[in-house]
Amino acid sequence: MKTIIYWILLSLIFIGSCHRKKMPYTDYSDYPSYWGDDLGMKVSDNETNFALWSPAAEEVELRIYDNGETGEPEQIIKMTRKSGKDPWRATLKGQLYGKFYTFKIKENGKWLAETPGIWNKAVGVNGKRAAIIDMAATNPEGWENDQRPALNSFNDIILYEMHHRDFSIDSTSGIQNRGKFLALTEEGTKSPLGEMTGIDHLKDLGVTHVHILPSYDFGSIDERKLDENMYNWGYDPQNYNVPEGSYSTDPYTPETRIREMKKMIQSLHKNGIRVVMDVVYNHTYKNDESNFSLTVPGYFYRHNPDGGYSDAAHCGNETASEREMVRQYIVESVKYWAKEFHVDGFRFDLMGIHDLETMNQVRKALDEIDPTIFIYGEGWTAGPSPYPEEKRALKKNAAQMPGIAVFNDDIRDGIKGSFKDDAMRGFATGDTALDESVKFGIVAATFHPQINYGKVNYSSAPYSVYPYQSINYVSSHDDLNLVDKLRVSNPDASQDDLLKYDKLAQTIVFTSQGVPFMFNGEEVFRSKKGIHNSFQSPDSINKIDWTNKSIYKDLYTYYKALISLRKNHPAFRMQRTKDIQEKLHFLDTGQNGVVAYTLGDYANGDLWKEILVVFNGNKMDKQIEIPKEEWIIVGKDGKIDEDGIGKMSGGKILVPGSSALILYHN
Repeated sequence: MKTIIYWILLSLIFIGSCHRKKMPYTDYSDYPSYWGDDLGMKVSDNETNFALWSPAAEEVELRIYDNGETGEPEQIIKMTRKSGKDPWRATLKGQLYGKFYTFKIKENGKWLAETPGIWNKAVGVNGKRAAIIDMAATNPEGWENDQRPALNSFNDIILYEMHHRDFSIDSTSGIQNRGKFLALTEEGTKSPLGEMTGIDHLKDLGVTHVHILPSYDFGSIDERKLDENMYNWGYDPQNYNVPEGSYSTDPYTPETRIREMKKMIQSLHKNGIRVVMDVVYNHTYKNDESNFSLTVPGYFYRHNPDGGYSDAAHCGNETASEREMVRQYIVESVKYWAKEFHVDGFRFDLMGIHDLETMNQVRKALDEIDPTIFIYGEGWTAGPSPYPEEKRALKKNAAQMPGIAVFNDDIRDGIKGSFKDDAMRGFATGDTALDESVKFGIVAATFHPQINYGKVNYSSAPYSVYPYQSINYVSSHDDLNLVDKLRVSNPDASQDDLLKYDKLAQTIVFTSQGVPFMFNGEEVFRSKKGIHNSFQSPDSINKIDWTNKSIYKDLYTYYKALISLRKNHPAFRMQRTKDIQEKLHFLDTGQNGVVAYTLGDYANGDLWKEILVVFNGNKMDKQIEIPKEEWIIVGKDGKIDEDGIGKMSGGKILVPGSSALILYHN
């Protein structure tokens, strides 16, 4: 008997020892992954089910509320799990529509603050409590028939970046729901001087995609105080899968923000415009108090050797996309927006923080939904990351991300001057040492035998495998916008001169191969009064004054004609790098600050046999020699007319200073 007791005790000690070795986990890589689709909350016919993935939690409570913001919980339920590999679960009888809930976990003997979890799809005001709603009831009328506008190729895309408040908040917009999702559902709106505004303006301009700054629930705006006109760009994520409440007409009712964002997307689709959502999976608004930290402490972030948060985002932390459940979260979140909200594209903030495998998994997942969904991002970080560069989605690694595009800062700073020095000029304002950076953008950062890569701004080699992988631009929400940069770097320039520089800069962008991108309001000479980082500046700095559309009508007409030219002529939208190498030929102009090229032999099926484009960045006229043909002029002296402005014989010609010349012959 003593022998039996001895062996029983020995076995219990052995089992206990094994258990202690497995729990707690020694490393985040030991955390068991879970691939079920039931995390968060799901309502069935007669019950409401909750599931939370939190492997290291010792206990988990589910709290049910009647209110989305205040009051004590109606119920506190102890969640259970079958094993350490399984999520924590709780099931309540009935469909609890209209109720709210939070989770609370205990880890290392300490109860953490309440969280709505990270898989929630609806929240109350300010996003502190998750909401139980019938998602089907958020669909606007006709939602089941909503269709993405046709898109034949990524090369056909024309991107227009905008912020909800910037675009519509000013009274001159003539819009009723100013600063809201619904602003883009109003048709027939006009400025005080009778110019089209809002969605009619976008349609008339001709852009194909509206890139909207972050529209998920972010943390910096108090949704209870919307009358205080608080502003933020939204790069401070709180709840990734819920629309931002301050852009809705009622942030207290969870269904409203969802329905109104869907209405906005539906309206843009009806008007032939696709929607790109700006996503910020690279960091969170808070560190220890974020929903990630309160759900699975530490797991979702990278850390320095001393245990502190690494911070490649310069926002306090950076996420660890290489971990299996972080990667899964990002992929599933993107899929959710594409399916539930019919989003047509995703712009990844500081994409260079993410690992390559995650970005390729995102591309694969979206291909299964619709391969025309566009993905692009910033191929850099804001600071150093402990994760190896060769494994990250950096610009220089774009060849390892087929199907994903990156911003081309080489052409950006080549055209307007360095973002680091306000006074530094670019090609369009007379710097004659930036020709190769401009040419690099013209060929969409692909390999071209006529480019001297040793003289390109930031890249010593091409990084695009396909032309659409290069997002060409001169200005975005970050840093000085185009107008302000032109003014600061050319303090003695007249208004007419600034408009010439503006037109030249955008002509380079819109006639380059790749995908053109513009910042909202540039078409009406928008200024942010010289503010670089206007992420929380007042509306007086960020708003678009729609009376400018009348003041700068000539500039708007030029932008519109430039976009039309690009859309009507596939030579500017070649899909294969091989075609660019064969059809695009740079001329030897013999002049610094003058870049000229031809697009020959009916490039990409164009109706025009040969197109000639010349950019003179010098502030004085320059003489160059062009092929001896009888050319038809379609762009000159700040005017574009595809029917022809006049004719020009080849040979030696004079190109006006700070201007573009566009010709063709058949």
